[in-house]
Amino acid sequence: MTGTATDLRAALVADLDLGFADVVRTYQGLLLGTALRLTGDRPAAEDLTAEAFLRAFRALRDYDAARLAALEPRGWLVTVLLNEHRNTIRTATRRPALTGVPVPDRAAPGPDPADVATRADPELAAALAALPAVQRDAVVLRHVADLDVPAVAAALGVGEGTARSHVSRGLARLRTLLAPADRSTP
Repeated sequence: MTGTATDLRAALVADLDLGFADVVRTYQGLLLGTALRLTGDRPAAEDLTAEAFLRAFRALRDYDAARLAALEPRGWLVTVLLNEHRNTIRTATRRPALTGVPVPDRAAPGPDPADVATRADPELAAALAALPAVQRDAVVLRHVADLDVPAVAAALGVGEGTARSHVSRGLARLRTLLAPADRSTP
C-alpha cells in the first residue's frame, strides 16, 4: 500500500514493520531527490537516504500508538534526512578520509528518476553547492522536497520568518549565480 499520510499512519499503528515498508515506498523518491540536492553526489545521497530511513525506523520503535497516529511522515522524514546530513558533515570533519582504497564501479541499471534533475542541470547543482549550508538546506526543503514554510522552519529549527528569509536569500543568490555573465547582448 502506498497512500495518504492518514493511510500510512494507520499502517504504522497496525504493524510497524509493514507500515514502515509502505512509508519507504512512498517517500524514498522524495528523500533520495532531496539528498541528491544536499550532497550533489549519487552514492553519498543513497547512503544518506538509507541512514535516514534507518534512523527513522529506530526512532519509530519508541513511539506509542498515539504518537504514531499524530505523525506527519513527510515533514518528519525530511527533517530526519536533514539532521542525518548535518551529522554526516560533522563526522566527516572529525575523521580523516580513506584514500588509496580502490573501489570497483557498480553497474548502473539505467537512469534513475530521482537523479535526472541533478544530471540534467549540473550548473544548478554547482550553484546549490555554492550556497551557504543553511540557505541551500532551506531552498532544497522548500523547492525540491516541496515542504511548506512551517515544515521548513521546523526542519531547520528556526522560526517561520527566518525560514522564509533563508529561502528568499538562497533563491536570490541562485539567481545571481545562474544569471548569464553578459547581459549586454539581446
